[in-house]
Amino acid sequence: METVDNRVNFFTEDCIFLFEFSHQIPDVLNQISLNENVEIGRINYIFCSDAFLLEKNKQFLNHDYFTDVITFDYSDEDSISGDIFISIDNVTANSQVYNVTFENELFRVMIHGALHLVGYGDSDEEEQKIMRSKEDFYLSKLLISK
Repeated sequence: METVDNRVNFFTEDCIFLFEFSHQIPDVLNQISLNENVEIGRINYIFCSDAFLLEKNKQFLNHDYFTDVITFDYSDEDSISGDIFISIDNVTANSQVYNVTFENELFRVMIHGALHLVGYGDSDEEEQKIMRSKEDFYLSKLLISK
């Protein structure tokens, strides 16, 4: 486990992964806090394998398919908090499909999970459009190569 600024923790489950850019996450969460008018509580990012996330998807959401991120929201009226599970396998594959760097795709998914905590959805085309716009906005605040 790695902890960054007492609000953000990083874990791994069923994979070996070293997250080299952890210092940038509090900055983007601060941007989300300011722009979305929310307080950041405790956010746990759990990097895992496709198989591990598939089991979470089946167990908790009754979805029998692979995904890149699942967010468990523990927010209260004072702040946003939650567990954000991210499949490193899926992020790797999607970075190749979308022809972006692994880091770019990983940050997009990390931001996506945090935006779910804020209250943004992605279950229909309109919500997906708004979510993508927000992701792009917060990605633009990071110093990563695209």
